[in-house]
Amino acid sequence: MPAHLAPDRIGVRLPCFVALALATRLCRYCRPFCRDQRGNYAILLALLMPVLVGFVGLGTDLSLWFYTHQSLLSAAESAAVSAATAGKNLSTEANAVTAAYGFTNGASNVTVTVNQPPTSGNYTAIANAVEVVVQQLKTPMFTAIWSSSPFPITARAVAVGGGGVGCMLALNKTAAGAVTVQGSAKVTLKNCSLYDNSNSGSALTVGGSGSLSAYTVGVVGGTSGNGISATNGIRTGVAAATDPYASTSFGSFSGCKEHNFKANKSVTIDPGVYCSGISVTAGATLTLNPGVYYIDRGDLSVVGNATITGTGVTLVFTSSTGSDWATASIGSNAVVNLTAPTSGATAGIVLFADRNMPSGTAFKLTGGGTQTFGGAIYVPKAALEFVGGYESGQGCTQVIADTISFAGNSNVTLDCSGYGTKPIGSLTASLVE
Repeated sequence: MPAHLAPDRIGVRLPCFVALALATRLCRYCRPFCRDQRGNYAILLALLMPVLVGFVGLGTDLSLWFYTHQSLLSAAESAAVSAATAGKNLSTEANAVTAAYGFTNGASNVTVTVNQPPTSGNYTAIANAVEVVVQQLKTPMFTAIWSSSPFPITARAVAVGGGGVGCMLALNKTAAGAVTVQGSAKVTLKNCSLYDNSNSGSALTVGGSGSLSAYTVGVVGGTSGNGISATNGIRTGVAAATDPYASTSFGSFSGCKEHNFKANKSVTIDPGVYCSGISVTAGATLTLNPGVYYIDRGDLSVVGNATITGTGVTLVFTSSTGSDWATASIGSNAVVNLTAPTSGATAGIVLFADRNMPSGTAFKLTGGGTQTFGGAIYVPKAALEFVGGYESGQGCTQVIADTISFAGNSNVTLDCSGYGTKPIGSLTASLVE
C-alpha cells in the first residue's frame, strides 16, 4: 500500500467515503467509454477496471480499519480506567478488560501495554496515572494488490486514579484557610484523603512548623505552606467534592426532656430533647443510651477530665427558636468515646449540626488524644477547631465542616466498614487522555 494511504499508529486517518468519492468520479469520466461501441473504448475500460476495483477495495478496507480502531479505543479507555481504579495488578486488570472487548494480549496479533506513569503525553509526571496502549496488526484484504504486509492499528488511553475516600472535607467555597494547620500541629490522616472546596489561592494553609500528611490532598483553590505531603499527590484546581450528607435529615423534635442538664457524677441518660445544653463536669462520666439526642440551644460542654460515652448515638445541635444555636465545646483533657448508629435516619453520623445555623458557628473538639468519634462529625456551617485521636491506627472518623482548624497533634483514621457512613470523594479513576 502507498505510504500516504496507510493508517497511522493512532488510527485510520482517511475515511472510506473519500475513496468511494474518487471511484464515483472516475466512473463519471468513464461513462462516455461505456456508451461508445467502438472496441478500443472497451479495451481502455478493461484496463481501468483494476483501478476501479482497487478504489472500492480501499474504501472497504478503510471502513474495517476505522471500526477496528474504534473498538481498540473503547477497550483501551475501559482498561485504563479499570486499572487506575484498582491501583494494583495493573496489567492483569487491563488485560482482563481488553479481553472482554475481544482483544486478548498475545492472541490474534494483539499487544496490550500498560505503563504507570505514562511514557508520553501530559501525565508522565503523575504517579497514579495509568497508560494503556492496545495494538493489533492487520493484514490488508481488498487492497492486498498494493501491499500484503501487516500494519499496526493502535489506540491509547490514560486515566488518573481517584483521590481516594476522604476523612476531611471543608465545604466553604471562598475562605482563605478553609483548612488550617496552626503553629506546630502535626496532622496525620491515616489511609484517607483531605478535600477542600474553597477556591481561594490559600484554601489550605499550613503555618509555622506544622505539617499535614494524607493519602490525597485535593483543593479547589491553592495551598500555602511547605508542610503538606500526600502519598497519592497534592492536587489543586480540582472539582469540588460533594457533601455526602447534603440530603440527610435529623427529623423533627418538640418539647424538652431536660433543661440545662448537668452531669456531675456517673450517670446514664436516654435519647430525647435536651434544652439549653448538656454539661459534663470534672470527673463525671455521662453514658448515653442508643438513640438521637437533640440539644436545643446551649452547649454540649465536656471539661475537667470528664468522660462522655455512648454507642449507636447521634447528637443533634439545633435551635427551636432560630437563635442561640447549640454548639459543642470539649476540652481540658476530656475523654470522648461516641459511636454513630448504623441504621436509621442519622446512620453513620455521630455529631450533626443544623444546616440553618449561621456560617462560622464555633465548635471546639479539642479534648486531646483520647477523643474517639466512630462515624461522621457533620457540622456543615461550623468553624470547627479539632484535635483527633486513634493513636492505635484503628477506627472511623469523618469530619465535614464549613472550615476546619487543627490546633494540636491530630491522628485520624478511616476504616468505616460497618459504621453506616457515606464516602467522601471517590476511588473511581478519571479518563484524561
